[in-house]
Amino acid sequence: MPNKETKHSYSIQSVDNALDVLEALCTEGEEVRVSHLSKRLGMNKMSLFRYLATFENRGYVEKTKGSGRYRLGQAAYETGQKLLFRNSLLRKAKPAIEKLARDCNEAIYLAVPRGNDFLLLDMVDTAQQIKIIPLLGNRYPMQAASAGRVMLAHDNRHREACDSDAMENIRADLAAILTRGCDYDNGGFGEGIASLAVPLHNGDGDIPGSLCMIAPEFRLTREEAVHKMLPQLLAAGDVISSKLGYIEHLINTTSLEKEIAFEA
Repeated sequence: MPNKETKHSYSIQSVDNALDVLEALCTEGEEVRVSHLSKRLGMNKMSLFRYLATFENRGYVEKTKGSGRYRLGQAAYETGQKLLFRNSLLRKAKPAIEKLARDCNEAIYLAVPRGNDFLLLDMVDTAQQIKIIPLLGNRYPMQAASAGRVMLAHDNRHREACDSDAMENIRADLAAILTRGCDYDNGGFGEGIASLAVPLHNGDGDIPGSLCMIAPEFRLTREEAVHKMLPQLLAAGDVISSKLGYIEHLINTTSLEKEIAFEA
């Protein structure tokens, strides 16, 4: 099997550049001018125009009439939807996420690892009027917030993908998270935002993602998280993990023991 260096040598620069354009359009989240993309990507406008024209011909990019700005097209959306439909974790987690969001009336997210980052892949929002603007599709450093830290604490593969200095700085925190089986943080997703996360396990002993509740800090206090939300989050995580082939939770630490460990 080719190693990372060999794989890198196989890269085609023009394809890399084209994917950079698509990823930039995706992260911008709105219509953008060529001048903005050119500056952001460090790419000359002539080359950028060619990439955009090619994507436009295939439906992956749309050019708005009048403004001359660009945005992702219908073909990109359709491709993304097909990928999500085939995502086993997403399909198996969705019913539990929907139920948890209804029961707790808070936003629930499914986070998955992406190298040394994690991605908020799916969510079910709260019906409450005061809530956090949806963070769906955003990426964050693994160590930045609870959704990533629970994955780091429970799976060495994720720690190896991250910067060693960053891991050293949070080593004690990760040990505590491993004992508790969950993590609460205030501010990891932004000022005034609190979150509570638990890891998801599969039958191979890996951590393919995490389940995370995100809410305003005045509502999701540490006390509220520990005594009210944690048991429900753990139960939902167990349901999803069971669907992924994990069975050890049936004989391991109870949610009450984890709640006590959280307060210690």
